[in-house]
Amino acid sequence: MTPRPTDPAPYLTDMPGTQPAGEAFWLRTADGLRIRVAVWRPAQPRGTVLLLPGRTEYIEKYAATADGFRERGLATLVIDWRGQGLSERLLPERRLGHVERFADYQHDLAAALLFAHEQHLPLPWHLLAHSMGGAIGLRALMDGLAVQSCAFTGPMWGIAMPAMLHAFACALTRAASLAGLDHRRAPGTALPPYVERHAFADNTLTSDPEIYAMLRAHVAAHPELGIGGPSLRWLREALCECRGLRARPSPRIPCRVFCGEEERIIDRAAVTERMRRWPGGALEVMAGGRHELLVERPQIRAPLLDRLSALFSGAPDP
Repeated sequence: MTPRPTDPAPYLTDMPGTQPAGEAFWLRTADGLRIRVAVWRPAQPRGTVLLLPGRTEYIEKYAATADGFRERGLATLVIDWRGQGLSERLLPERRLGHVERFADYQHDLAAALLFAHEQHLPLPWHLLAHSMGGAIGLRALMDGLAVQSCAFTGPMWGIAMPAMLHAFACALTRAASLAGLDHRRAPGTALPPYVERHAFADNTLTSDPEIYAMLRAHVAAHPELGIGGPSLRWLREALCECRGLRARPSPRIPCRVFCGEEERIIDRAAVTERMRRWPGGALEVMAGGRHELLVERPQIRAPLLDRLSALFSGAPDP
């Protein structure tokens, strides 16, 4: 395949924890949006990790993870989803997380996969998806994404909320859509990014105070990276996607899922149910971990990278 020309994109190096820098590029999706991807390449790669971040996240947040894979001989490709990071926003209010259809994220992934082919990123490829990226990645696997193995951290296969609130959210978002109000912010959420609004003591993301301070420094240095609560449209689309995924069988591919013991964002029951019916799949609960295991304390993050590297190399799980 002859590579197409790609436009260099900025990679923000003036923030703590963003080294080593990835090579960043602009891509154009099939529906015309500009998104950003970045690649880290080891000297002698033995495969590539396709890393799909969660809602509100951005490429630079995963520099340490990519470096951990580089040390283990794996290239890494990370994507900024539409509406977040430095990719094109969908609404005039940049801080509002939004998507018109959840399936639109598949356009972003398709553009990234085409880029990976054109850049000859080394085979075999492996999928690593976090939170919202877990829903996007699972849909892609079900639709035939060709990877050798897959792993998920805190996958959004359900959203943590009481049953009555879930029913209310479904009814509210449906009514908002009918009334043409689904570009409004979901009730109970705010526009400033989560790390700006919550002190470390009550945060649901990480148990590492230094990492949390780093995340706060990122959005302070580059407010353009930050987004806050989702739109009613995003919430409706996410709930529908989780329901649609639940009805489909698990793909037959080696899989490991990791959830934090103190997970409070995604529905762990939905994850447990999915893994009960995943041939060759396994679920591990990480003691003391919160939602974002890839930016957790070294005692959690290092063993997790070892387990992921073992999966991606076909070695026995340590």
